Amino acid sequence: MKYYIIAGEASGDLHGSNLMKALYEKDPSAEIRFWGGDLMQNVGGTLVKHYRELAFMGFIEVIMNLKTILNNIKICKKDIETFKPDAIIFIDYPGFNMRIATWAKERNIPTHYYISPQIWAWKENRIKAIKRDVDFMYVILPFEKDFYEKKHHFPVHFVGHPLIDAIASRTEVSDEIFRKENQLSEKPIIALLPGSRKQEIAKMLSIMLSVTNDFPDYQFVIAGAPSQEYEFYKTFLTNENVKFISNKTYDLLSHSHAALVTSGTATLETALFNVPEVVCYKGSYISYQIAKRIITLKYISLVNLIMDKEVVKELIQEELNTKNLKIELEKILNPENRTVLLKNYADLKQNLGGEGASKKTAALIVNSLKK
Repeated sequence: MKYYIIAGEASGDLHGSNLMKALYEKDPSAEIRFWGGDLMQNVGGTLVKHYRELAFMGFIEVIMNLKTILNNIKICKKDIETFKPDAIIFIDYPGFNMRIATWAKERNIPTHYYISPQIWAWKENRIKAIKRDVDFMYVILPFEKDFYEKKHHFPVHFVGHPLIDAIASRTEVSDEIFRKENQLSEKPIIALLPGSRKQEIAKMLSIMLSVTNDFPDYQFVIAGAPSQEYEFYKTFLTNENVKFISNKTYDLLSHSHAALVTSGTATLETALFNVPEVVCYKGSYISYQIAKRIITLKYISLVNLIMDKEVVKELIQEELNTKNLKIELEKILNPENRTVLLKNYADLKQNLGGEGASKKTAALIVNSLKK
């Protein structure tokens, strides 16, 4: 069978790579073309465009890059027409993927959506397009099944969260080797996860680093995104107690004592590694004001959304400052607070279900095509 996969972000690259492995297991003769990143490319198939050329953050940024986005959509349609896939698999990235889904449906190409657009957060009216243009939806959050089936009468498959697979399949590195390889001291590590896009990294990292002198007994380690060059981070490395590690976020989290994390998938990844965290978010003023008026969720982190309560502290926009960050970091370093947090993390994992999201999804896709 021929599969065309579209992932437009770092997290999509991760989940796309595991899905591709599962597809090759289920269908050894599979031909795959994809939009994604290095992880997907390492599995096999043919990379059409890298996600670093696609990722634009916020309303204003999207408008400024609209010409590039529209051109990418044109390139994608032409490439699909040439490849003639048996199925298109969309991974999150709804602004782009839903446009392709509409076009694909008109041409009777089977459409599979792995990792639903977060329409329960905003743009719920996208449900009309989803019901019209998506043949099969695979959801990864427990509350999404009820959202789609009970509220919108649209059948979906709950396959569990692929992060559980990604974390379970990694190779453990001993603490001694990890510190030696990355020239780290014996001090406990506080991980800094400022995101993957330049705009968010520049905003978040400066604030995160502003508390480093208040915690001399710890070492701070920046998790470098695979999509960014070392030279970009170099200007932030002015404190001897701050280190940098690129493209080893999971290794870093597995050896960290605490973390400051930009809102997004990384908040859930950090929790699954049992690392107490403070969630940080600061967007451009205009983008934030627009988002505040159309997003009605109580929380911005996946941890709190899944648990439907404040498990981890969220510092958003003006609340994200040096004073508040210092207070909240001190709290999660406190042993009593950590015990409560880790208990909540255990409940979170139980809610997410077990391993096997990638294999379940691949089996469902392949079986649907055989029928």
